[in-house]
Amino acid sequence: MFKSCFIYGCGLFSFLILISGIALAFSNVFPKLVQSVVEKEIVLKNGTEAFDAWEDPPAPIYMQFYFFNLTNPLEVLDGDRPAVLEVGPYTYREYRPMEEVTFQDNGTKVSAVNTKTYIFQRDMSRGPESELIRTVNVPAVTVMDQFKDHPIIANLISLYLKGEGEGLFVTRTVGELLWGYEDALLGAIHKLKPDVDPVFGLFYKSNATNDGEYVFLTGQQDYKDFARVDTWNGQSSLNWWTSDECNMINGTNGASFHSALTKNEILQMFSSDLCRSLYAVFEKDVAVKGLPGYRFVPPSQVFANASVNPSNAGFCVPAGNCLGSGVLNVKPCKQGAPIIMSSPHFYQGDEKFVRAVFGMRPQKEYHQTFIDINPLTGIVLRAAKRLQVNVFVEKITTFSQTENVTNVVFPVLYLNESVVIDDSSVAKLNVVLMEQNVLTNVPFILIGIGIILGGVFMLLVCRHKMPQGTAAERQPLLAS
Repeated sequence: MFKSCFIYGCGLFSFLILISGIALAFSNVFPKLVQSVVEKEIVLKNGTEAFDAWEDPPAPIYMQFYFFNLTNPLEVLDGDRPAVLEVGPYTYREYRPMEEVTFQDNGTKVSAVNTKTYIFQRDMSRGPESELIRTVNVPAVTVMDQFKDHPIIANLISLYLKGEGEGLFVTRTVGELLWGYEDALLGAIHKLKPDVDPVFGLFYKSNATNDGEYVFLTGQQDYKDFARVDTWNGQSSLNWWTSDECNMINGTNGASFHSALTKNEILQMFSSDLCRSLYAVFEKDVAVKGLPGYRFVPPSQVFANASVNPSNAGFCVPAGNCLGSGVLNVKPCKQGAPIIMSSPHFYQGDEKFVRAVFGMRPQKEYHQTFIDINPLTGIVLRAAKRLQVNVFVEKITTFSQTENVTNVVFPVLYLNESVVIDDSSVAKLNVVLMEQNVLTNVPFILIGIGIILGGVFMLLVCRHKMPQGTAAERQPLLAS
């Protein structure tokens, strides 16, 4: 009797475990439990790891600059296409801690300024900041563009440039081109118009500075709002996605993300030098230092012509004057300078831009912007923002310096702002992922145990039912 009770008890237990495992697998209880734990951790609050990483990112961020050195200036002045040689990288360690942090509205919002400082890394660079680069004279081209319809002033400017020994092109050091130098033409204009800064640099006043106060949502009310920008300098972030005006978008330490991303979700990307923020769509699954991730990349529509992407019509300056796919005219955002933004080497751009400049070799591996995100936590595993700064060089007959040139989108430099998750964060994330794997596999473990116990139950039942024979049949054939 005891043996039968044990056998059938084992069968009942295996059945209950099997049913429980199946029920848990279909109900997604444990994945939801893991997600709820992650959601509670994703909040900007003093004392949390999420807050510490947001306030001072542990992973090193690097900014690399690649210049295009012009090799045939005289030929370009006669109408030939430019021939350039890529020179770089010139690498800077980027520090971007959050400062003046103040919590608001019962902890649902936090304000801060994001000061960025760049420190040159000689060991990670091609050469020193003192290396010389020949490129287009951006201040001269800007002034020419603004006075091209005023022949008398244009003639005076041409004479002044000749007297100073300057022209359409200039040779300056890497440090000067990036962080600033006193320009003779701007200096002369400054004497007549004091509000014109005599110093020019592609990233002038961008080192050890911030661009104003941001207000972020902490994620306390909804984890999806973690570190999302609410306002910048008092302006609502809702306007950034619809306005064609010059709203310089800056993200939080690279980006602001949801903690559980679907593969086709559109994300806000890095702080951008465009007039609006970049966005990205899912491309593929990746692995970074053994961690699983989703790769998101900006689609070709970001730099597409207005005929392909009507929302880019605001970059056609003047209205209706669209240069083509692959480039965006951000002149209104750059105080009238004819600056054109694109991907490096005009990647994903019209072939005409590549053909117009000898030395352009677009390659996805080196010139695509991307961001890799862990799908469980939303942590950035690896990212690279790659943008190229170009100047529109136009044939202007009123200036002797440009009377014979061919219209061209002239590449000046491209930047690669990149980050890879640090080893300490990898170790912490591996623990989280291991716990997640254990919890999410509990239903399947129960199903396995139920199946095994069910097999044991069937075996015991078969053995219990097997005929044992009578006492007479068990007697030996020959008695001693």
